[in-house]
Amino acid sequence: MIDVHKAASRYTVDHGWLKSNFSFSFADYYDPDNMGFGPLRVFNDDTVAPQTGFGSHPHREMEIVSIVLQGQLGHRDSTGRQEVVRPGEVQRMSAGTGVVHSEMNPSATEEVKFLQIWFEPAEYGLTPSYEQKSYDPDKLVNQLLPVVSTEGGEETAKIHQDLTLYLSRLEAGKAVHFEQNPGRRIYLFVMEGELVLNEDATLETRDAARITKTPSLDIRAAQDTYFMLIDLP
Repeated sequence: MIDVHKAASRYTVDHGWLKSNFSFSFADYYDPDNMGFGPLRVFNDDTVAPQTGFGSHPHREMEIVSIVLQGQLGHRDSTGRQEVVRPGEVQRMSAGTGVVHSEMNPSATEEVKFLQIWFEPAEYGLTPSYEQKSYDPDKLVNQLLPVVSTEGGEETAKIHQDLTLYLSRLEAGKAVHFEQNPGRRIYLFVMEGELVLNEDATLETRDAARITKTPSLDIRAAQDTYFMLIDLP
């Protein structure tokens, strides 16, 4: 089943310095029927104004992935890490038993647009940790590139959950095929462009699909498209 969620259906907040769209219950938005999708618990599409951001705040028992779409995201945490994340990089933070961190836009002129994605870990009580990996953007073209996985790799961040997060840039008219193991889920999100799934469902910019019981998925780009696919238990 391909369950399409249109971009306009997301819960939206505007704090001036922060504009955010929530795909699942988060903060002041609570819907008991929209608490997550498998271990995927939070999927926020954030835009942060220059020289503002999220001050120091705590997290526990969550795997947090950040993917920057535009601009720069400054990260600082209580493990001593201080980094800047840019397009072409992926950040994974395991909150584990507890971590305090901040996320700020260091630019004086440019907004930062990024996706913040939270997953429940496969086990609790982990030591907090941080990882940032760069990948070759050319490897996204007309194929699925794993940038987060349970195994990790040279260009792939390692996460403490049985999942793989892929990125892809499909040129107009091109397609990729994904085979899913029985009993698993697919979450698909379009950052920009337009996709057709199994010649049945259409997703446009910022639309998402929650896919179950669909072991074979054909993904075709109706126009040049940048998207994410997450293979979940």
